[in-house]
Amino acid sequence: MYEYFPGNYVWNLSVVATLNNGGLIDEVDRACRPLREAAARGEDAGTREFLEVWTGLVDHLLVEADERVASGRTRSAGAICKRALNYLIHAERMQSRHEPERLATYQRCLDLAERTFDLIDPTTVRVEIPFEGSALPAYWHPAAATAAGPAPVMVMFNGLDSCKEHMYVSDFWAEMDARGISTLMVDTPGTGEALRMRDLTARIETEDFARAICDWLVDRDDVDPGRIGLVGWSLGGFYAPRAAAFEDRIALVVAWGANHDWGQVQRRRLEREGERPVPHYWDHVMWVWGEEDLDTFIEHADGVNLEGVVERIRVPFLICHGENDRQIPVEYAHRSYEQAVNSPKRELRVFTADEGGAEHIGLDNLPYVRDFIADWVGETFDELANG
Repeated sequence: MYEYFPGNYVWNLSVVATLNNGGLIDEVDRACRPLREAAARGEDAGTREFLEVWTGLVDHLLVEADERVASGRTRSAGAICKRALNYLIHAERMQSRHEPERLATYQRCLDLAERTFDLIDPTTVRVEIPFEGSALPAYWHPAAATAAGPAPVMVMFNGLDSCKEHMYVSDFWAEMDARGISTLMVDTPGTGEALRMRDLTARIETEDFARAICDWLVDRDDVDPGRIGLVGWSLGGFYAPRAAAFEDRIALVVAWGANHDWGQVQRRRLEREGERPVPHYWDHVMWVWGEEDLDTFIEHADGVNLEGVVERIRVPFLICHGENDRQIPVEYAHRSYEQAVNSPKRELRVFTADEGGAEHIGLDNLPYVRDFIADWVGETFDELANG
């Protein structure tokens, strides 16, 4: 993995993520160059400075975007807004929940996403999925194929610290569209807007919100109810398989990074084993799961595992994992694969350092992993349609 800040895994992860989601190396370098001294102080210190320099880059880009809009150059202005969203959402991800400007920064990300849609992607729209007296915010991208009738759809679940805006800048939805598949990018409980603005915290029973999502989809005339797929990255590698095991309307499932026993990973992290994805880690996970103290959180986290669950999956199941994943050991990918004995089409794809995509969820070469998953999904939906 490209390591701009030697020895600071968490900061490097954000830098690599921006680059592999459409960031430009010159813009990334200009933002990061002033941070080298701050990065050497550790992953928690300096995150405020991290936000400041990326915000400065975004401010500069948006002046340029405004000038292009005024000149009628809306396409290039939209591309700039999308890059600005990419940079800012990755900087926001790094902040403590107690950072005074975090919520305002996230609201700015929501505004940037809407502006991007308006300028270059009017097909993608914001929607809300009714859920337990509240709603799950999501981005809906109907494939061009829906003009000819109902189309298959992939639902995307976040991980521990990502948002639907991360999903959008990954362009997975564009790869789905190219294959005739719609995409629903959802902030599930514990993530993104659902956590920040709705106070919806994570839960083990992910089939609860999968059920609400399926209810919303099957009511749409442009959705093929027999071909609803689900993909989850990072902690979504637990959320998605768990949902597919208990929600019968899920027709295929992808773990974009296996997460067979996340509870055990937390106990390993207490012993300083492995890397952590965000600064202020323990405070962050307790926020996500709605826990007040570390001991209670650790006990609850023990239930975040797929033992006795993946055996219930009876649909095609793809597991992708990097051989050098420093957050979730590759052994968990093998465990999920070995236990998925009732899937009619199970596949384990381990990405190597020689080919790229070997780090956590393939962030070191995200488009490579993304496109592999897109191919598998497209081929599997075709098999389901013809089977």
